[in-house]
Amino acid sequence: MPRETNAAKRARAIEFCDRLEEMYGRVECFLDHESPYRLVISVLLSAQTTDAQVNKVTPELFRRWPSPEALAAASPEEVAEVIRSLGFYKSKARHAVEAAQMIVSDYGGEVPHTMAELTRLPGVGRKTANIVLNVSFGIVEGIAVDTHVNRIAHRLALSPKTHEKEPLKTEQDLLKLLPREYWRDVNHQWIRFGREVCSAKAPRCAECPMADICPSVGKC
Repeated sequence: MPRETNAAKRARAIEFCDRLEEMYGRVECFLDHESPYRLVISVLLSAQTTDAQVNKVTPELFRRWPSPEALAAASPEEVAEVIRSLGFYKSKARHAVEAAQMIVSDYGGEVPHTMAELTRLPGVGRKTANIVLNVSFGIVEGIAVDTHVNRIAHRLALSPKTHEKEPLKTEQDLLKLLPREYWRDVNHQWIRFGREVCSAKAPRCAECPMADICPSVGKC
């Protein structure tokens, strides 16, 4: 089978996004939040944990510590007790408190809105920063590659297998293929598609509306 050209791969990637746009339109953030502060902490907590699980603990978390100043004064042990149902809750509690402290000490209590500043915060990587910039500030600098986006990108062969365990490289592959105007909606639309159709286990290939443009149909 001849190797796919970059132009053909780009066309498939765009077609995939166009179909998702027709299916879903704008998909809102799955994490409950009311402010950039609450969003950055929620995304930090969501690593290797479902959004639904995070949404169960954040009402109490933000009731007790409703602002960066309040969380900055908390002890990681107190926070850990509130979020103990989440995976890696001890390290997440420590990062949440440290991030709040930096928001207060370095940014006057306001969540920063540049990639460089956000990724300075403890526990905040590029994926989290992309989500916060996009959702809270309307700034699109990249694509947040979580497990769903990463899985779909590789099933569609939009990123080489060697990048399968390196989401930052997967992001760069997608950025090269997709025009900038597509970047904003990739994360949330692809997450919804990943949950509803292209799941990690038992993907619904037989009824997938993308079957004609996916090289992994029936192989997962």
